[in-house]
Amino acid sequence: MKLQYITIALVALLFTSCNDFLDIRPTGKVIAETGEEYRALLTYVYDKVPEDRGMTTLRSDEMAADASTMSGYDYDSYYDIWNWTDYNRNPSALYFGWRRYYHTCYIANYIIEHQREITKATDAEIKQLVGESYMLRAYMHFLLVNLYAPAYTNCTPETTRGIPLQLKADVNAVLSCSSVADVYKQILNDIAVADEYMNVEKWEQGYNYRFSKDVVSAFRARVALYMGDWQLAFDEAEKVIEKYPALQDLVASTSTKPTNYKSVESIMALEQIITTSISSIGYVNPDLLSMYRTGDQRKSTYFKAKTLKQWVLRKEKDDYDNERCSFRSGEFYLIAAEAANELNDKNNALKYIKELMQKRYKATNYNTYSKALDAMDKDALREEIAAERQREMAYQGHRWFDLRRTTQPQITKVYTTADKTEETFVLEQADARYTLRFPTEAVEANPGLELWQ
Repeated sequence: MKLQYITIALVALLFTSCNDFLDIRPTGKVIAETGEEYRALLTYVYDKVPEDRGMTTLRSDEMAADASTMSGYDYDSYYDIWNWTDYNRNPSALYFGWRRYYHTCYIANYIIEHQREITKATDAEIKQLVGESYMLRAYMHFLLVNLYAPAYTNCTPETTRGIPLQLKADVNAVLSCSSVADVYKQILNDIAVADEYMNVEKWEQGYNYRFSKDVVSAFRARVALYMGDWQLAFDEAEKVIEKYPALQDLVASTSTKPTNYKSVESIMALEQIITTSISSIGYVNPDLLSMYRTGDQRKSTYFKAKTLKQWVLRKEKDDYDNERCSFRSGEFYLIAAEAANELNDKNNALKYIKELMQKRYKATNYNTYSKALDAMDKDALREEIAAERQREMAYQGHRWFDLRRTTQPQITKVYTTADKTEETFVLEQADARYTLRFPTEAVEANPGLELWQ
């Protein structure tokens, strides 16, 4: 997909060393004045949003790897992420974003703070720009807190260290961490403010990398899910489904993935959920493949056999760039079902999970699996909804966060070297490595970074 990104000549923002913990300092001057220039500035920062959700696939239990798939550059870059090595890492290893998230927050804050100075734009255009900026800031903080802080549902949020909130365009500010609860409170507040500002209901295809009013309930439902706020999650998910009821019918055709930005399910298509480099370094975990039952069309839609023993991610027309998916309708059928079950509302739990399954399984198999759901109690239905979520959202940047917010199970990975030696790695249940360490350079720049009280 070629989104209509605008070439930016008016901004020269580079990452350079400085004393503040963000390690961000603009070397040029942001000279945006007109509405068109501010839109270009916002487009620039959309293009710079980290796509780390896709990279969490490496850290989850979805991908297996060995010397035949991971070698050379790939090995150096991704091996430490795949095996949860957070200390004494390979100097060439890649890691999850930090500065890029705060760089995005900086630009969002700049637009918010300078909204009254925007010229040659209607009031509606200015409000839309500001609303999108609030949403961007909220989304960056949401991703950061779910990478670098304990999961809301597996800690005491009010007394647990979260991440720094960047709420002003001040690169010299030395920020300290807020609690997990305060971070989530700020995220929800930013979403609410954004809803008041934004006036574009839905962007047309090709521009739907931008936030719109239709994304408000989708984002709020996901936040509520991660908080375990079941009533809010259910209410917001229902709002999304009311506006976006369509599901890609994989029974009729598997030619278009639900994650394609052209899919009938697409609500917002900002992030590329998997890149060619990440997809090529491993193969689908056989345990994940075994979860796809007879008649499940997702297995052949998402994956294909590379060898007799290895399945890999199926490309969309040989171009992963088509797979841009930040929010899509299928997710909210799952959220509605999970939340309804936790609210002891079995009728709605069954309603939403069955509506999704009907578009994923061949008719005969669907009828069998559907009847089995009717006999399940709350605990069994919880497990089945979770299994459907794992099958539906595989390789889409959700699994790692689902593991974190639920049981944080033990995961074992085995790497077979070129000389057939096996190396075993274990992530223990509730392991501290379910939360990423703050980057070393950030802590060195601000020794008090990890303190918040």
